[in-house]
Amino acid sequence: MSLMAGKPLYTEDLTTGDYLIVKALRSPHAFAKITAIDTSKAALVPGIECVLTYKDVPKIRFTEAGQSYPEVSPYDRYILEDMVRYVGDEVALVAGTSEKAVNKALKLIKVSYEVLEPVLDFHKAKDAKVLVHPEADWESLIPVGADNQRNLCATDGYESGDVDAVLAGCAYVAEGTYHTLANNQAMMEPFVTSTALDAYGRLVVTSSTQIPFHVRRIVARALGISKSRVRVIKPRIGGGFGAKQTAVSEVYPAIVTWLTGKPAKMVFTRREVMIASTSRHEMEVTVRVGADKDGMLQAIDIYTLSNTGAYGEHGPTTVGLSGHKSISMYGPLKASRFKAEVVYTNTMSAGAYRGYGATQGIFALESAMDDLADKIGMDPMQLRAKNIIKEGVPVASYYDEVFNSVGLKKCLDRAKAMIDWDAKYPAKDMGNGKVRAVGGALAMQGSGISGLDQAAVEIRLSDDGTYNLLIGATDMGTGCDTILAQMAAECLECELEQIAVHGVDTDVSPYDTGSYASSTTYVTGNAVIKTCETLKKKMTGLAAEKLECPAEHIEFDGKRFFSPEDGKEISLEDLATQSHLARNDAMSASESFCSPVSPPPFMAGIVEIELDKATGQVEIIDYAAAVDCGTPINRNLAKVQTEGGIVQGIGMALYENIQYRDDGAMMNNSFMQYKIPTRLDMGKIRVEFESAYEPTGPFGAKSIGEIVINTPSPALANAIYHACGVRLRELPMTPERIKMAMLAMEKTTADPS
Repeated sequence: MSLMAGKPLYTEDLTTGDYLIVKALRSPHAFAKITAIDTSKAALVPGIECVLTYKDVPKIRFTEAGQSYPEVSPYDRYILEDMVRYVGDEVALVAGTSEKAVNKALKLIKVSYEVLEPVLDFHKAKDAKVLVHPEADWESLIPVGADNQRNLCATDGYESGDVDAVLAGCAYVAEGTYHTLANNQAMMEPFVTSTALDAYGRLVVTSSTQIPFHVRRIVARALGISKSRVRVIKPRIGGGFGAKQTAVSEVYPAIVTWLTGKPAKMVFTRREVMIASTSRHEMEVTVRVGADKDGMLQAIDIYTLSNTGAYGEHGPTTVGLSGHKSISMYGPLKASRFKAEVVYTNTMSAGAYRGYGATQGIFALESAMDDLADKIGMDPMQLRAKNIIKEGVPVASYYDEVFNSVGLKKCLDRAKAMIDWDAKYPAKDMGNGKVRAVGGALAMQGSGISGLDQAAVEIRLSDDGTYNLLIGATDMGTGCDTILAQMAAECLECELEQIAVHGVDTDVSPYDTGSYASSTTYVTGNAVIKTCETLKKKMTGLAAEKLECPAEHIEFDGKRFFSPEDGKEISLEDLATQSHLARNDAMSASESFCSPVSPPPFMAGIVEIELDKATGQVEIIDYAAAVDCGTPINRNLAKVQTEGGIVQGIGMALYENIQYRDDGAMMNNSFMQYKIPTRLDMGKIRVEFESAYEPTGPFGAKSIGEIVINTPSPALANAIYHACGVRLRELPMTPERIKMAMLAMEKTTADPS
């Protein structure tokens, strides 16, 4: 209701007129060295508090990637530097009392550059003569095959069996190279951060972020101060989709406040969000997949080349999912292989975006699966059904993990029934140049990062018999506050209204790695269950003491503690009151959870399209999705998550197109040039759930946050192929590309020579 009423809840709403406005002067060049910078005139503008350049800030390398320490992403940036590595890179910071004064001052800064030759094509980046990061203090904390002297941010891979030999013996082999472009997360609320010093001289950072505890560490390192001097508060977030898993804006107002002692805030414009933040990683994925004469898969081979852009945020980690989260859907295989390289270029830095690399890999593999089915002469859904990974089998491509719950076959059958696949496959000519066709794809993801992601919660019994739930997980519109409260209410056998959830404050909240990697429901949910059990034991012990009977006799129904054997009882409210009277222990519990496994959710998505063969225009008629997220904790929220992810996937597949000029400037710097789908572009979206109970999950739940974006690209590519016979291997699949491919196919058919 507060959102409907427009109440001030977001980061910018919480600032006052006393906050300095911080803006950045941004580089017009893709690669250049600053040879001179004159800020004297800018500093004279009335209302300007400070103008900062690389001369004024600490020379400490850090990464903006919000990942557990030690970060996998390299330390490759300063707050400000005398080198700029993409068009939009920060050159200087201006802080003033009004936006008008700051804008005027920005125009008065004079910068001289030595313009350098940029590396813009990620195919040519590795071992290029031009090095994006030649600096000696570049550092990679974890051995991920990085080498800044080769423009390599990371390498990855594994091999199980003799892939080349097995493929050579296959009756059928499909192979191809698939190219996905960068995409902008396009969340409604841009990057917003405000900073201030408290009464004790500590830096208080209030930010729209998915990673409060990581932001604390990142800001502390960048400023060269102790983490104990930094406090991070997360208000309500207006969307993130992974963009806010990177500390894009936080260090800039932080350094202003730290140096001036005055409150400051930075609000990115939509143009800055587009050109100077992070995007999905551009990837080129080469796939080979082979099967025997009966259509049983024998081997899958994937090589991914990933473009991390100017900085390495999430570069080493994102690329792995393109292989591990695609190959692992099928098997057991005789052989599989995944190799990857991540390269630096002079384009905007890539980062986290929903799906986190799996989206790109699944587009490639699921397109290749349709090609393989075509070679065999088999229904592509039948081919998939024959080869779905089984429960209880070690999966080499998924770190030898064994899956306990695989509802993928049920999802596939449900989606086929929803769309009436057997009657509509592959296509139907509607006349007048219109063709209706269907295409489908499968997908999987994960539930947190096994052996790494950690969550803790605290639950306190208040003196009125209600509970306070303190969490470090970040609700960014996903509804995790509601879901975690539901779990607590179920464990404590009370109404949802009796659970008060408190937002993240690093001074108060228990540690949580953050809301990313589809971790919140699974990882933090398990922490909630553990904590509730601990609290119930403490309350039972107190009840036994007050009732003067053995603890093993005590039962709890959510409202009272009672002993049937002794005929005694005490209400929860009375117990809560007693817990605050002359006690040496508090009715509070805190537990942490880290999972050794990451059980994957699964999904089947099938789309029906109408293709206009005269123009190449695609209209989505129907999208049927069936999801196995284990037990849906909140079915309505899960459905909304799925619908939103499908729409984002449709945008990636058909519309969203980041392009660069020859000088490295991004052309798609607003929603006028960067199209995302509207309600009119979605068609009909239908979502159903096929639960496969996950024994390690809270109430049998797995994740749902990322899996839902992964099927639209391959499903649409496969439907387009069925409609007109052209296989598009590059996204987005615009009408122009479809029509040009059709014309090229017609020319080849007419003139085979």
